[in-house]
Amino acid sequence: MKIPPSELPLQPNGAIYHLGIHPENLADKIILVGDPGRVETISAKFDTVEFTHSHRELTTHTGWFQNKRISVVSTGMGTDNIDIVLTELDALANVDLQKMEVKPEHKTLTMVRIGTCGAIQENIPVGSFIAAKQGFGFDGLLQFYKHDARGYEDLVAHFVKFTGWGERLPYPYCYPADKTLLETIAFDMVQGITASAPGFFGPQGRVVRAPLAFPQLNERIEDFVYQDQRITNLEMECSAIYGLGNVLGHRTLTVCLAIANRVTHQFLKEYNKEMDELITKVLHRI
Repeated sequence: MKIPPSELPLQPNGAIYHLGIHPENLADKIILVGDPGRVETISAKFDTVEFTHSHRELTTHTGWFQNKRISVVSTGMGTDNIDIVLTELDALANVDLQKMEVKPEHKTLTMVRIGTCGAIQENIPVGSFIAAKQGFGFDGLLQFYKHDARGYEDLVAHFVKFTGWGERLPYPYCYPADKTLLETIAFDMVQGITASAPGFFGPQGRVVRAPLAFPQLNERIEDFVYQDQRITNLEMECSAIYGLGNVLGHRTLTVCLAIANRVTHQFLKEYNKEMDELITKVLHRI
């Protein structure tokens, strides 16, 4: 069945609409970053760079690192951007863009997000590397898709009850990281549940001028425990990567540098050294 052009738009040159790239420009191993400026920081470590392109906040560099072909793609901030980027990355791999038909054989992509986050446990110092064993979504994105998060219904139900999750908030969802990626890339990192919020300020419990509807929510998140599992950190993309990655049949992992601790109120103003170390670990291990 053909996919109508209104559902998967292309640019006049046949490139995918938002990313602006063609299937041959994309490697099977992909590093996702929020900040487009971080793409060049990573690709500068490549042995060779074969392709670069930028469109809006979406930048793609593809090249070679130690005989591995890798693409680095910026997503911008937020799960809404992840919806666009992961859908288009999957289409580049699994849709014939000339015939506008799904390919008969599925290609599995490996996608690792490198980002920053705020730790929400007192014993996780700033500068720590945190790997998301599960991505817990406060954003509601996956509720627009037919998805199956079997095995996590009890965790979500306990969270909703424990926190007094408001009826006006999107119902949470939870998906796991790829087990092999977690073992090979994040074996020496803090591991726990990473929660993704649909914003940086109010949705993560920050108060500047606008009052919060649920001012005690962060404290409840900090105290939540389910089968010895805790929510370790807050960020803005992981849950959508894990959820959509699962729906579309890809291998996903999120690793973040904690630049803030929301309990101790510490903030790491300069973190280039720590981020460089995290990038190097991922490049060698992916």
